[in-house]
Amino acid sequence: MQPAATLATCPDLTGPHVAGGFGGARPGDAGADTDVCRSAVQGLREQLARSIVGQQALLDRLVVALLSGGHLLVEGLPGLAKTTAIKALARAVHASFRRVQFTPDLLPGDLTGGDVYLPAEGRSRFVEGPLFHDLVLADEINRAPAKVQSALLEAMQEGQVTVGGRSHALPAMFLVMATQNPLDQSGTYPLPEAQLDRFLLHVVLDYPSAEQERLILDTELARAGQAPVEPPGAIDSVLVLRARQRVRGVHLADSLRGGIVDLVRATREPQSRRAALGGLVEAGASPRAVLALAHAAQALAYLRGRDYVLPEDIVELAPDVLRHRLVLHPQARVQGLDADAVVRELLQAGEIA
Repeated sequence: MQPAATLATCPDLTGPHVAGGFGGARPGDAGADTDVCRSAVQGLREQLARSIVGQQALLDRLVVALLSGGHLLVEGLPGLAKTTAIKALARAVHASFRRVQFTPDLLPGDLTGGDVYLPAEGRSRFVEGPLFHDLVLADEINRAPAKVQSALLEAMQEGQVTVGGRSHALPAMFLVMATQNPLDQSGTYPLPEAQLDRFLLHVVLDYPSAEQERLILDTELARAGQAPVEPPGAIDSVLVLRARQRVRGVHLADSLRGGIVDLVRATREPQSRRAALGGLVEAGASPRAVLALAHAAQALAYLRGRDYVLPEDIVELAPDVLRHRLVLHPQARVQGLDADAVVRELLQAGEIA
């Protein structure tokens, strides 16, 4: 990747999408402009890989969320680089960033900001809160009470906050990346289903392999005593917005569109694909899941250098898109099934091609 490609911006493209149009582009044509965007995105992914070891799937999902303009929920045990990965993404993007530690005593105004009275001027002025940044890290999001979650829900869904009866628009690139710990449930508040549905992806992390863990140790020891070096940003916010336009132009075949719709509908009536799942799902995924899976698959294909979606893209992302959108019957827990197992059974019972 040439350094010039990391900071350039891509002018708007016009005309219909043409499959395979990214190859053999001449300087100045639409293909060359798209190549600049793609090079910058792939440079971003490479920079993240140099910062985080052993969580390659998480890094892919971070970039997918960024390219899709969808919010991301990361769940994992302590010490699995959840916060570190999101902060690395923020450093790699020339965009404003704010981290908010969610606690039980957090108030809605601590996120949205509020009106401040100015005695000298005899009027009130709205002071923006942490949500008025491009990237917002909501650390331990399930520790905040319902009123805070309600304020965050409006921001995630509408791209605005309402204070004192007036609405204030958030930045165009506004993106919430939240973390939660599945073990420590003391003083936590389960996220409502309506808010969970606003997350494009729900990524669950596991421990790294022995080889990855050794590499983490070696990397950390090699850095000991060295002054920290802040890498230059790999992409700017304007280019991110351009890349999102390119992602929406990635070709999604009619057969794959039908496969996505069939899979999401099967979460509502799982017995239609697997009789043993009958009665185990109380509520399936909403139509928002159809859009989420399609857009996420387009973003993953774009990240991997393709202008078309493969069935493997959909299968890979389906658990992350669907796991937080299913409400299981208690009997499913008795049988040792979780949302991932249900999605896996549905994928095996039906083909996406």
